[in-house]
Amino acid sequence: MEPVAVNGTFLFSVLLALLIVRWLRQFLDLPARIPRLSQALGSIWIPGVALFVLSQVFRWKTDQLDELYFLLVYAVMVAVLVRARDYRPARTLLLALAPLVLYSVVELALALVGRDILKAYDDGFDTAQGFAIIWLITFIFIARSQKKHLEQERQQREEEEKARQLIEAQNAELERLVAERTATLTQQTEELRQALTELKATQAQLIQAEKMASLGELTAGIAHEIQNPLNFVTNFADVSTELVQELEEEQQNAAPDPELAAELLQDLRQNLQKITHHGQRAASIVRGMLEHSRASTGERQPVDLNILADEYLRLAYHGLRAKNKSFNATLATDFDPAVGQVEAVGQDLGRVLLNLFTNAFYAVQKRQEQAPAGFVPTVRVCTRRLPTGEAQVRVHDNGTGIPEAVRQKIFQPFFTTKPTGEGTGLGLSLSYDIVTKGHGGTLTVETEEGAGTEFIVTLPGGVNE
Repeated sequence: MEPVAVNGTFLFSVLLALLIVRWLRQFLDLPARIPRLSQALGSIWIPGVALFVLSQVFRWKTDQLDELYFLLVYAVMVAVLVRARDYRPARTLLLALAPLVLYSVVELALALVGRDILKAYDDGFDTAQGFAIIWLITFIFIARSQKKHLEQERQQREEEEKARQLIEAQNAELERLVAERTATLTQQTEELRQALTELKATQAQLIQAEKMASLGELTAGIAHEIQNPLNFVTNFADVSTELVQELEEEQQNAAPDPELAAELLQDLRQNLQKITHHGQRAASIVRGMLEHSRASTGERQPVDLNILADEYLRLAYHGLRAKNKSFNATLATDFDPAVGQVEAVGQDLGRVLLNLFTNAFYAVQKRQEQAPAGFVPTVRVCTRRLPTGEAQVRVHDNGTGIPEAVRQKIFQPFFTTKPTGEGTGLGLSLSYDIVTKGHGGTLTVETEEGAGTEFIVTLPGGVNE
């Protein structure tokens, strides 16, 4: 028994089926989508080998063997495409394969029934086959375009996802940094709040110290100033007592002298007048001290600027002499009668003048300690009524002057040019606030290092006698 001859096209069909399956696996990315089905497609050659063996065993005719095998291949492809129908290119390939599968089924069926029909309609079948192939090729290109588009969309989504993840990571990092920064700022804020509390407490202490220092200087000046009229009162009282004794002795004489008695009475009257005068002076000083110690109401009243300047000039001078009895200075005054009275808070304005006078005496005292013999410490006070109606007080000294490097800072709180322990740095600052904010005036300084300083207080026009 001779074996059945095998058509060479069958072997080519098996190889072609392997290539088609390989392309299909790659095109649909089956190893990733449907790994088991992709692995099974690698065995597409097994049905071809089985048909070949069966044809040899049962001596089948092999005219339609390759067509039958390809029909099987088409069936497998259709099954794979149906399985992967969620993928749009797979649906397109399924549509592309439909005419060719239909043509192959019809051709195989007619071949089995009878080849006469195929021969009779050979041209028609060729046209149908050509159309099916063109249809297949066209939709394969469409499927490739869809795949490329889907691939681009996938890449775009991946990039967007990466960008989103990167943004989320950056946001998380920013939130972490913000949280850290917030915690740091919160801590710093708390530290600053604590420091501010301590600073306010320190400021209150320094202000109180400045007030006490100012009160101490005022008290020393008042004590030294009141000592003079009290000495006069005591001396004239003692002299008056002696005169009274002499007068009593004269009256007890057998022959009293009327002229001597009249002279004694005249001297006694003059002494009593001087005692009254100096007693009133002492009372005036005490009254001024009480007015100064009284809390300021902040209400402005007419104040005689010349009298106020003269009074506080002497209080400041005697206050310094109470601390240093060896110190002497020349007091020069040039009071303009036209200044008259100004609307001001007397206690506050007096404090400003006392501070300026105290600083002036301090400056001339320091220069006297450094200057050669022959230097005469001088503090000059000048008042003027300006053409604009403003009242002006100038306090000039021939002291050490203010260095140029610190001139812009002298009105700042807690800044002082005095050594540690001799100044709080609040005197000029408070004086500046009283003049500018409390009275709407100006406080300026003109100075030359080593030659002297002049502070200028300018007050708005007010009451003028």
